[in-house]
Amino acid sequence: MLDAQQIAAWHDTGFLVLPGFKPPAELAAASARAHALVEAFEPSAGASRFSTRDRSLVADAALLASATTVRCFFEEEALDEAGRMHVPKSQSINKIGHALHDLDEVFIAFSHGPELAALAADLGLQAPQVWQSQLIFKQPHIGGEVGWHQDASFFVTTPQTVTTFWFALEDATLDNGCLWVEPGGHHGPLREQYVCDHAAGTLQMRALDATPWPATAVPLPVAAGTLVVFHGLLPHRSAANRSARSRLAYTLHVTDGAATYAAENWLQRGADLPVGGLD
Repeated sequence: MLDAQQIAAWHDTGFLVLPGFKPPAELAAASARAHALVEAFEPSAGASRFSTRDRSLVADAALLASATTVRCFFEEEALDEAGRMHVPKSQSINKIGHALHDLDEVFIAFSHGPELAALAADLGLQAPQVWQSQLIFKQPHIGGEVGWHQDASFFVTTPQTVTTFWFALEDATLDNGCLWVEPGGHHGPLREQYVCDHAAGTLQMRALDATPWPATAVPLPVAAGTLVVFHGLLPHRSAANRSARSRLAYTLHVTDGAATYAAENWLQRGADLPVGGLD
């Protein structure tokens, strides 16, 4: 799957950009299914806002329940101060997670296959385990900013193995909130850990290292169908979307089953829905 130059770049920079990884037919099916899930969503059934600026807006119970379900989370700016939706429902959802890859037929197909398994092997994942999937909408005009973070904060393993697979279902541009990364930043420390007290059902972000977030970064504008894969320690962010175009993406978070998965990670799986692989 990957050549020697790509593997060297992966170890050096902590990310790879793979254009045309997904064909138009798969993109169309995934996008159509994403919008169908939003259309079927009934806000009265319960939902939470999602914000990386203010994590208190994300109800702990709602996030924990989403580990083994398919749940919608509102854009922070989609609701007024009283919690009422003041934009059309079709433009109100920040993300859908976190078990699409196991529970939805379209995303089961999208999230598995020999190409993904081969890529994971080339990246050094001996026994890939897919813990989480997300549809991230980045809605026009109100798509929220995602601040600097490292995905390893949310999926701690010993040794560190979490790897992110980020699929552009639509073009990601400088205007609509493409990814920004710090090349080589994965050689630095893990700054925070998202810790769950499963007995109490509470979550908190615990500071680990005072290393500042990057002062400079490079943008990754990509065309629909591109796969961006990046190391769990790579600092990355995305700006708010104030443009008239959405930036729909789909992500998988994968660890190596050869590593130890932390008991205090927020997302856990049991015998009723065991964690699976990529093939």
